[in-house]
Amino acid sequence: MLDPTKESASSLSDRIRKTLIERIATGHYQSGERLIEMKLAEEFGTSQLPIREALRDLEMAGLVTSKPRRGSFVKPFATSAQREIYLVRGALEEAAARLATASLARDVGILQSEVDGMRAAARAHDIERMIAHSVRFHRIIVAAAGNELLLKLWDSLHLEIHTRVTLSEPGIDFMKAADSHQPIVDAIKAGDVERACRLSREHQAYFEHRLNV
Repeated sequence: MLDPTKESASSLSDRIRKTLIERIATGHYQSGERLIEMKLAEEFGTSQLPIREALRDLEMAGLVTSKPRRGSFVKPFATSAQREIYLVRGALEEAAARLATASLARDVGILQSEVDGMRAAARAHDIERMIAHSVRFHRIIVAAAGNELLLKLWDSLHLEIHTRVTLSEPGIDFMKAADSHQPIVDAIKAGDVERACRLSREHQAYFEHRLNV
C-alpha cells in the first residue's frame, strides 16, 4: 500500500516545485535572487524539507545554484543553461529519430494521439496536460530508438521541468507549440528519415531561438 503521508509530502513538493518554476520563468524572481528556505516554508505552510527537495530538483535542472552556507540562488533565466539543454536535446532527438523512424512509421497512432492531446490541452489552456503530452511524445520517439544510453541521457535532462519553464514563458502560444509537433509525425509516417531528423533538431532550435527574442 502507498504511504499516504509520503504521497502527501511528494504532492506538496511537486506543487512547490511547479510554483517556483513558474515564478522563475515569468521573472517574479530576479536573476541572482536568494530563495530562502525558511521564508518559503512559511509561505507554503510547510516544513523546510519539501522546500529543500524542490530546490534540489531545480538545481539539477540548472535553474538555481546552491552555495555552501549561503543558500540557493536563481540562475540567469533563459540563458546558457536553457540554451545548452535545447542544443543537447536537439542532438539526442535527431539521433533518436534516425533510429526510430523505420519502426514508428508502421503505426504513428501513438504519436498522433499525443499531438491531438496537446491540441486539446492548448484549447483549454491546460499547462499540466500540455506538459504531459509533450514529454510523452518525445519520449516515445527516444524510447523507440532502442538505445538504452540515449534514453538515459535524454531522461537525465529533466525535460518535464524545462518544458514547464518553456510553457510558462510570457507570450507562449500553446496551440502553435502543439502544432509544431505535427510535421515530425508526418515525416515519420512517410518514412522520411532525413526529414524526421531535421525536423526533430529544428523543433528544439525554434525554442532555443525564443531565448534570443
